[in-house]
Amino acid sequence: MQNDLLAQGIEAGIIIGFGLLFVLFVVILLVAKLMVVGNPSEMLVISGRRQHDGSGYRTLIGGRTLVIPIIEKVSHLSLRNMQVQLEVSAQSGGGTMVPITVNGVANVKVSSDPAERANAIERFLDQPAEVLQRVARETLEGGLRAVIGKMTPQEIVEDRDKFVATVMQEVADDFRKLGLLIDSVNIQNVHDSQQYLVSIARKATAEVLAAARKAEAERAAEASIKEAEAAAAARKAKAERDAEAKLAEAISRQKAEQARLVADKTIAEAENELRIRKAELAREAVLKEAQQQDAAQKSEEARLRATDVQAALAQRDVAKAQAEGDAALVLEEGKARAAAIELIGQAIQKNPDALKVMLVEQMPRIVEQVAKSVNNIALGEVTVFDSGNGQAIAGAAMGRARTLSETLATLEAILGIDLRALSKGIASGITKRSQNE
Repeated sequence: MQNDLLAQGIEAGIIIGFGLLFVLFVVILLVAKLMVVGNPSEMLVISGRRQHDGSGYRTLIGGRTLVIPIIEKVSHLSLRNMQVQLEVSAQSGGGTMVPITVNGVANVKVSSDPAERANAIERFLDQPAEVLQRVARETLEGGLRAVIGKMTPQEIVEDRDKFVATVMQEVADDFRKLGLLIDSVNIQNVHDSQQYLVSIARKATAEVLAAARKAEAERAAEASIKEAEAAAAARKAKAERDAEAKLAEAISRQKAEQARLVADKTIAEAENELRIRKAELAREAVLKEAQQQDAAQKSEEARLRATDVQAALAQRDVAKAQAEGDAALVLEEGKARAAAIELIGQAIQKNPDALKVMLVEQMPRIVEQVAKSVNNIALGEVTVFDSGNGQAIAGAAMGRARTLSETLATLEAILGIDLRALSKGIASGITKRSQNE
């Protein structure tokens, strides 16, 4: 009985377990059916129920969400880039009016910006991709035409970046209204039927080549300059090294010469000191020997020296006294002569003729001295040659008289006085004074 009950319990447990597994499996299948997983490269639009913001859909980019069957619907809108081919023919602006054709390609996609994605959902949800590409192409071509009409061919060709930026700026508002986004625009070709751009291209090519040649020439010149500068720097460095080496060599020679001079000086000083020392020793020896020799005669020489000293002192005192006496005599004679000269001067100032009188008074003495001088002239033997008339002998006899006369004339010239006139004047004065008396 117990075994039956146990068996029934086990069987019931197994049935319940299988039932639970079945329910779990059904739940998993149901959840898998209701769960929607979004891809990062697409936008899921779940519509069917009104949201809190009043819209009838909600969006999901990546992640997962539950969708109620029959009530809600899931739509897919790709966020991948789509290439749009562009080809536009229009007349360029800037006063040129040259018809040109522009070929290019643009990459566009649906904007994921929450403020713009609603525009894309309203226009392109559940639409084929071709519709989105067509709308994007037409919008871009319209912008291209507008920009071409504003720019010159040169600007379009020479500044592609400016051209593309202007195009993207031109269509930016339109693309925001469409909920689209331009990733890039690439202009592949710009040409015209009148070969206008070809001529511009040739000119630009020539300018580019000229600029390239100029740049190459400038680079070559810079290279040459740098090479010359490097060579000059190398020469300068070498010259500096050579100068430093020569300077170091000169300094070394100078130091060696100074060392030699110092050594020579030291040797010369040592030799000089040696000679001086030898001379001092020799002198000391001589002095010692002289002292030894003089020691014996010291007593006798002392006595002789004392006697000589006393005699010399006595002679010195006598000579001194005699010299003082002679000097006093000369001094007194000088004073007397000075006094006489002063008296004579005062007399001359009082009586100008007194000088003349004094000279006349001295004339006999002067003549006497002159005659003595003539008398002292020794002629020796004189031979007189006469022609027979006796004149030669008379001339020889008158020689001394002429000598005396010439001497008196010399005195008159030296003194500035006419001795004959002076004598006559003095004699006449004396006669007049005698008559008056």
